[in-house]
Amino acid sequence: QVTLHAGAELDARRVKQYTLTLWASCPGEDEVEERLFVWVMAGQVLRCDAPFASAGGDVVRVLADVAPRTPLYVVLPQPLGGLTVPTLLPLPVSLQFRLRNHDTPLVLTRQGLVLAPADGFNPSKDTQTFRLEIEVMDRHGHNCSGTVRVEVLPSRRPRVTFLEPQRAVTVPEGIGPLEVVTQVHASGDNVRYAILAPTAPTLFTIDEVTGEIRSTCQLEVAHARLLIRAYNALHPTDHATTMLNITVQGTGQRAPSCVPALSMSQVPETVSPGSTLVTLRCTDPTGANGSLHYALEGPPASRSRFCMEGPRLQVNTTLDYDSEAVAAVGFQFTATIVVTAGGQHPRSTHVPVLVTVTPINEFTPVCPSGATFTVPETAAFGSTVGRVAGTDRDYPLDSLEYSLEGGPGPTQPFSIDTCTGEIRVVGPLDSQRHKSYRLTVRLTDTRNDLDPAKRRSCLCDVTVHLQAVPDQAPVCTPEVQELRIMARSGGRQPVTHLACQGSPDGAVLAYTIAGGNEDGRFQLEGNTLFYLPSNLAEPRTFVLLVEVWGGPGVPRRSTMVALVVHVTPQSTPVPPSTTTWRTTLRKEPLVVTRTEAAWHPPAWFVAVLTVSGALLLATLGCVARSLLCR
Repeated sequence: QVTLHAGAELDARRVKQYTLTLWASCPGEDEVEERLFVWVMAGQVLRCDAPFASAGGDVVRVLADVAPRTPLYVVLPQPLGGLTVPTLLPLPVSLQFRLRNHDTPLVLTRQGLVLAPADGFNPSKDTQTFRLEIEVMDRHGHNCSGTVRVEVLPSRRPRVTFLEPQRAVTVPEGIGPLEVVTQVHASGDNVRYAILAPTAPTLFTIDEVTGEIRSTCQLEVAHARLLIRAYNALHPTDHATTMLNITVQGTGQRAPSCVPALSMSQVPETVSPGSTLVTLRCTDPTGANGSLHYALEGPPASRSRFCMEGPRLQVNTTLDYDSEAVAAVGFQFTATIVVTAGGQHPRSTHVPVLVTVTPINEFTPVCPSGATFTVPETAAFGSTVGRVAGTDRDYPLDSLEYSLEGGPGPTQPFSIDTCTGEIRVVGPLDSQRHKSYRLTVRLTDTRNDLDPAKRRSCLCDVTVHLQAVPDQAPVCTPEVQELRIMARSGGRQPVTHLACQGSPDGAVLAYTIAGGNEDGRFQLEGNTLFYLPSNLAEPRTFVLLVEVWGGPGVPRRSTMVALVVHVTPQSTPVPPSTTTWRTTLRKEPLVVTRTEAAWHPPAWFVAVLTVSGALLLATLGCVARSLLCR
């Protein structure tokens, strides 16, 4: 029995054949020598490359601030990864990846990807090392294994840090809502702030960007402990916390306390002057509530439209949503009510006020005056007839939708643009059937009320008159021309200019060569005929038919002009002349005579021919009968 050494490895690409010499002998017999040939065949084996399968394994170095579940290493059946598969195997190969050791936070996927931990790496200042022992197996049971060592290096970016892990702040009572109490600051990149405890703070809030801590109401004597976290917005695992102790101290001179501490109102534009928007309930800590004074501060636009009547905020004048002044402030007015307690040392409280004006659909759209249009009966499909310009005084101004009552049809060959109000032709027009059309256009306002169902509309009468276009074809003078030209080498040469006149409205005429343009030797540009140079060996005569028409009417009314052009090559001897001859042929009436031959026999001839035919048929019948009887 011949076995393979345990440490040996066969490679068919290096050695394909081994020759073994064997000696055998028995007691009392001669020694026998034989040779054994071992052929090494290439098989489907799975091999791991040197870095991955070596004793130390492959090494990957990453920073500690890498994002969670970031791919760090890949084991693929390609030279790019830590695995090498012989090309004799069909690709793709179904591989299974298994992690032998489980004492690592790294993740190995079914595709052979090594991912960073789901919570990221611990942002330590020291280098961390993780070892992964990976086994790879194909569907035939062949396997190989290797090791990956991931070294996590300390992050080079600055970490989020509070200079003070604990801080105490003392503020006086009477601070109003949304006033800055203090500010926290942490060093680092992309720092954001949040209050961790209490989970639902009632007295304070924090700006996540600036770290400013503001009051949510008017502060009274109290004590609060806030646990504040600062973190990197791009790497939330990089964070730090600090404890903030806020003490609200009482003073001998306390400001009035008001409810509500912040007023927000939404009123329609039709609210009448004198209406009360909010009534403040303020108390003086000293007990002298009768000495409270109320005043309104803010921009001039707000102070002119609102006023204070004791503790009541009232409307001073109309709030017109459709005016430019209200639109300029964004339909919102801001002000501040100052409540002051009298005495030797006045104390005041500020109550912010925000009033939002909402639109009311007050006005009905108005039709334009004199909506009458005229369009020629030959207008093409899609031609613009006119525009119905309706108006609406509600804001936004003239925000209208247009619709045509009855819609387009044979009796109403028009349509209207929903947004612009343009009327267009969408059907044939005939002034002989309809001299004019009476259209009914509905104007409906849009976006003028908070309630979309509250819309106003009106009906407008629009008259469209049809302008008759006379059935007149263009007139050309003359209609028949005889021309003589000498063909020259070089560029094209003009032959003649057609003198034609169209309809009285001065419509542009169109020209085209309808026949006779053999080999494309002639070209028309407008009313000018050109001859294109060619290798003409001998004189030749061309008879061209040029069609002239004007207007887009259907059917097209056109005139035909006949041009007889005699072209003489430059090499043909002719009398020297550079003049183009034009001969007008006089029209002569053409008389056509048609002769038809016809024979009209007399009546007696017809009678004799009929009797003779009858006798012949009778004779034939008798002969046939006598033959059958025999």
